[in-house]
Amino acid sequence: MERTSYDVAIVGAGVVGCAVAHELARYQVRTVLIERAAEVGFGTSKANSGIIHGGHQAGAATLKGRLEWAGNQRWGALCDELGFGFARVGGLTVALAEEELPVLDRLLHHAAEKGVPGVQRWDRRRILAAEPNLTPGVVAGVWAPTTAVINPYEACFGLAAAAAAAGVVVLTDTPVMQLRQLTDGWQLDTPHDTLSARFVLNAAGVHATDVAQLAGLPGYRTRARKGEEYLLDKRLQGLVTRVIYPCPSATSKGTLVIPTYDGTIMIGPTAEMVDDPDDTSTTSAGAERVLAAARRLVPGISERDVIAEFAGVRAVLDDEDFRIGPTEAPGLFDVAGIQSPGLTAAPAIAELVVHQLRDAGLELRPRHDPLPTVAPPLRTARLSVLEHRRLADADPRAAHVVCRCELVTEAEIHDAIVHGARTLDGLKFRTRAGMGRCQGGFCSTRCMEQLANELQVPMTAVTKRGGASWLVVDRHEESQP
Repeated sequence: MERTSYDVAIVGAGVVGCAVAHELARYQVRTVLIERAAEVGFGTSKANSGIIHGGHQAGAATLKGRLEWAGNQRWGALCDELGFGFARVGGLTVALAEEELPVLDRLLHHAAEKGVPGVQRWDRRRILAAEPNLTPGVVAGVWAPTTAVINPYEACFGLAAAAAAAGVVVLTDTPVMQLRQLTDGWQLDTPHDTLSARFVLNAAGVHATDVAQLAGLPGYRTRARKGEEYLLDKRLQGLVTRVIYPCPSATSKGTLVIPTYDGTIMIGPTAEMVDDPDDTSTTSAGAERVLAAARRLVPGISERDVIAEFAGVRAVLDDEDFRIGPTEAPGLFDVAGIQSPGLTAAPAIAELVVHQLRDAGLELRPRHDPLPTVAPPLRTARLSVLEHRRLADADPRAAHVVCRCELVTEAEIHDAIVHGARTLDGLKFRTRAGMGRCQGGFCSTRCMEQLANELQVPMTAVTKRGGASWLVVDRHEESQP
């Protein structure tokens, strides 16, 4: 099998892998981004809370604390550049007892030592004036206007699409089966191709240990911490207008109440160590814990308001910090242990990794031309009536609604497929089809039909998220003994 050669191979296309690929695309570097799932961002990143933390959550003594604030400052411009949503809604960490007040003092200290602007202590009266649906038992809080929300899957799609437009090769559905050290780099064996690269970046999230072992480096253990999240009905939009944090513990920011970028309220996550890094199950016990914790912050939340639940698994190292840099194997770099605030830090992580590659000998010659622009995704629900009418006049598909809950049209489904959607979840994350109250009861088959027609595959080949996640089977196959 002929070997395709690159300067840099990134193993793992979560938000960090995609951010590194996008940063490398600014230079004349041959880069390949390799993802085992059917689409980018389908691992931990798709189940992220979507918060760009304010920069004051972690102390400056840790790597993740330093990169949190650096990454926060880069997201606004990055979202403008790539055309996906970003809203600086602010974050409010509240103490519900006098014993928690020292935690607020620590957050204020973090903000001061890192120079995060606008972070203030609020008293009970000011908190309830700003967020009247919070519990009247709140004692005090810390307000951070620097906190923002995005859709993490949109970020992955946008970063990867822009990188691909600039020449980065993106390989999905491509697990790395073997890593072999060469005299001038590494050979990567996949089910489809044999690749080589001078540098390999291990950004495989909860599977970073597996990748390290493929390279003969069993030096550290990535543990899996599962977080369950619960989405509330969109009619509760405005219940809170800021991200509401409880006082954090040493290992978790606790259960939050989050006004997502698209308006729905999300509560969660849990923080449970699990043996299986692919365990994304939700549980009755998890739901009870999340609802109880959320009600302590916002008493009006009811289990009847929950319309969807999901879980993600984040990678945790023993020291609870990021691990970024060269390993003892020449040319192999770790980008591991990226738990919260990993989404926030992702652009800064990308810059750090690129600087480390330069220090290791990678020649970074800037591109002669600016990075190509990528058209933002079409969103009918964000258009005015007049704008929607004009669009429908130009493209009749924009007049045909596929998802009633979220007002998603055939034109948006087509746009998502053109930009890389290959699964039902890929359509959902790009368009919100299936994210409303009925959770796909109306639109799932319509989305599947359009996906099958445009990709020219049978309905039985359409999956929810790739692999064996088929949604329908042939009647003849179903009847076989």
